[in-house]
Amino acid sequence: MESMGRKKPRPRRSFTPEFKAEIVELCRRGDRSVGQVAKDFDLTETAVRDWVKQAEVDAGKRDGLTSSEREELAQLRPENRRLREDVESSSGPRLSSPRRPGERAPVHRGGEAGRSQRQTRV
Repeated sequence: MESMGRKKPRPRRSFTPEFKAEIVELCRRGDRSVGQVAKDFDLTETAVRDWVKQAEVDAGKRDGLTSSEREELAQLRPENRRLREDVESSSGPRLSSPRRPGERAPVHRGGEAGRSQRQTRV
């Protein structure tokens, strides 16, 4: 009974920027609703709405990351990950687990660095 009424997931498709721009333009004209444009081109309404929103961001009519900023971010993330791994592997063994964003680094009091800052009693 569990499978009744469930649709198979649609395979992921990719579309050219030109095709997306054409769909956005059809939506902007106003003679058809977003839902109708999506149905006419066998697209999901959510995807079409996302394309329209992104076009508004790219045009400066809405706040958010532009398409070029998103592309740059997608390129920088793997590079950043690789650089972090390089730094971690070259700095020797880790003494603690990775910190979460905004979490402060632990203060280590001891070892050679701690001794040089403390006064020793005789």
